[in-house]
Parts: sequence; structure tokens; C-alpha cells
Amino acid sequence: MFSKILIANRGEIAVRIIRACREMGISTVAIYSEADKNAMHVQLADESYCVGGSRVADSYLNMPAILTVAIESGAQAIHPGYGLLSENAKFVSLCEQCNINFIGPTSEMIKLLGDKDNARKTMRAAGVPVTPGCDIIEDPVKAREEAEKIGFPLLIKARSGGGGKGIRRVDCIEQFDEAFAAASSEAQSAFGDGACYMEKFIHPVKHIEMQLLSDKYGNTICLGERECSVQRKNQKMIEESPSPALDDRTRKEMMKAAVKAAKAVNYVNAGTVEFLLDMDNNFYFMEMNTRLQVEHGVTEMVTGLDIVQWQIRIAAGGKLTRTQDSIFTHGNVIECRINAEDPEHGFRPSCGRIKRLHIPGGSFVRFDTAVFQDYFIPPYYDSMIGKLIVQARSRELAIRKMKMALSELTIDGIDINRDLLAEILSDEQFVSGEYTTDFMLDFEKKHKDGKK
Repeated sequence: MFSKILIANRGEIAVRIIRACREMGISTVAIYSEADKNAMHVQLADESYCVGGSRVADSYLNMPAILTVAIESGAQAIHPGYGLLSENAKFVSLCEQCNINFIGPTSEMIKLLGDKDNARKTMRAAGVPVTPGCDIIEDPVKAREEAEKIGFPLLIKARSGGGGKGIRRVDCIEQFDEAFAAASSEAQSAFGDGACYMEKFIHPVKHIEMQLLSDKYGNTICLGERECSVQRKNQKMIEESPSPALDDRTRKEMMKAAVKAAKAVNYVNAGTVEFLLDMDNNFYFMEMNTRLQVEHGVTEMVTGLDIVQWQIRIAAGGKLTRTQDSIFTHGNVIECRINAEDPEHGFRPSCGRIKRLHIPGGSFVRFDTAVFQDYFIPPYYDSMIGKLIVQARSRELAIRKMKMALSELTIDGIDINRDLLAEILSDEQFVSGEYTTDFMLDFEKKHKDGKK
């Protein structure tokens, strides 16, 4: 087992990893930007080092500085958390060259699955259901021809995409040329790779993901699903488990497909296979995330397993001690992402000093955050400042518990999306469990109409 781990991240996920390490008796090294010198993860870690200026590019993406700190501090491994460098094959390759363990898959695995077009081909060959579409096409004229064969509506998707970037929906051929150029340009700007492929736009659809753990000895277990269909601009807002949409047969088939996907590429560490589920219970592989997910806490609460600690054990060469038939889920879990933003004014990001903070408590209520009273939220980073998670015996009780917890959550001094989340939880479509990825479009339209 490692004796010292560097956490190459910030905010709530850095705090989450530090806590996991402390429970395992592992020393921690934090990195921070100039804007984060007073941050919670800096205070909790055993050692902390500034790696650059306030901007992400100058600090949390500063690979030479991070690796220098890792080497000089004697850290044997780096945990990347999510986002930032967590799926950066170049950074993982540099870790490998420096003989530093990267807590996650290899650089080659990240390249393979990060190339979403190649991942589709691999899954198709392994017998995993894949959304109908076409492979990479760079010539706009040929792409247009292929689009007409696929039929509309369709999605143009960046090969190296992520975070909702490099995706365009096209409803008719007249929109195609402009959308193709825009998706490619956005992908080139965001990822340095403008290559795109196309998929049939399946509608309406639910977004279901399966959490996996795979060790270095060929063992893979599936920890069940999370439903992530409440999204705005491809960014998740609310997650829950189990999904109200899955029957036992579909769940088992989807879990088998997820395990098959991992074994097809000899995957190692924690990973998530994302599927689209149509209204006829047909599901299709969308992508595989080679990192810890933001919403991993949902699965931790419903299964009782600590995914971060298992990531560390697997990276250190540990073998999975749990088998698939020993994995059980308990009750219903819902997570709401708490963002520093103003939904009433176009979801404008909010920064500033927290003047008053009250975190909800009670049984089976968890709040993953790095904020504290008098903390100043800087304007340089993602707007998510916490994840409120609750568990109850049934979905109805979980919704009720989450509404109670949201009503108790107080963060004065900044704008947060608390009231919006509470409204969503009361919406008939959400309560019924029949919501799809279009939910927020319909919800915002109703919200606007109600104000007129």
C-alpha cells in the first residue's frame, strides 16, 4: 500500500480523497493555486504546495509543477479526482515515466476509450449494443451524404469530447453544414482534436450509467446504475439510484453489457459505462468514463462500498475481495449538485464570501463540500460547490428527505441553485420517474410560462 499520495485536484473531491486516505493511514499532499491558498483541502492535507497562478491552466493543469511536487515530496501515487487531468493521457504517460503510480487506468487505456469513435468500434466488436451511426468523417461533403443515410434528427459528436462540448443536434439537412463546422471547431478549440462522428438521435431517452470496479487480475464487478437524466446543456443536475426506469431484466442485461465492455479492453480501476435507454427498454453504449465520477457518492451510499478507497487499493495492486453475487443495494439514493449560480438570471455563476453556512444533517444525509463559513468562492473554477446526497427506504421517502435537506441548507453571501432543485423534485414528471433527458427543456419552458 502507498504511504503517501498527492491529490491533483481541488474543492470537494480533493477533500473527499484526503478523507479516504486518512482512513487508510496514508499521508496526503495537496496542490493549490494562488486563489486557493486558504481552501479546505489545503488545510486538511499533511503537506501543501502552491503550483501556480489562479487560472486552471497555470496551476491545476500545470503538469511539470505537479510532477515536481510529487517527486520532491516523495509521493508514490497521484489521485486525479475528476475533471482537470483525470482523463489526460499525456499526464498519465508522464506519471508512468516518472515511476509515479496514477490512480486510474493506463495512458493507453485512456487514449483508447477517450477516442469515442474507436471506443464505439471496440464495443460493437465485443457485442455491446451501440447507437446506430457512422465512424469518423472529416470531409464535410461525405459527412453530409452519411448524415442523409442515418436520417434526422442526429447528433454530431467530437471524438475527443467531454463535458458536453463538441456536440450538435441536427434536425434537418439544411442545418447540417453549419452544425458540423461548429462541432468540429469547438472540439478543436477545447480538445485539440476536431474529428467528429455521427449518431442517430434517439428521442426521448434516459441517461443511465453503470459503475464498475476492475482489478489487475481480470476481476470486474458492477455496482449497479445511476440515472442522470436531469441535465441542462449536457451537465448533470440530479442523480439517483436505482433508476425508476429499469426493470430487473433490463438492469441485469445492462450490467452484463457494462462488464463485457470493461473486459473487452482489459480495463483496470474504477470506470463508468454510460448508456442511453429508449422508451422500449432498448439500451445503447454511449461512452466509457475512465475516472471517478462526480456522482460516485450515490453508488457508495446505495452499496455501502467506498469507491475511492477501492481505487487506491486496486492501483496499489490489490485484488477485489467482493464478487458480483455479494453486491447488494439498499433503499433509494438521490444526489443534488449544489452550484454557485443564479438560475433566475441565466444560471450566471456566483462568487463571493460565504457569510452564513448551515449544512443539513440527520440520518442518511451526506454533504460533500469544501466550503466553510467566511470562505471566499473564487471566480476561476467550476460552479459546483457541493453535493447533497440522501438515502431512504423508498424513492418517495428519498424525495421527501431531499426536499427537507434542501430547505435546511443555508449558504448566504452567494447565489445557489437550491430553490430550483427543490422545484424539480416537486415536478410531476420527476416524481413519476418518467422524466427523460428533455426534462429541463420542458421544465424551464413551464417555469417561463408560469411567470408570464
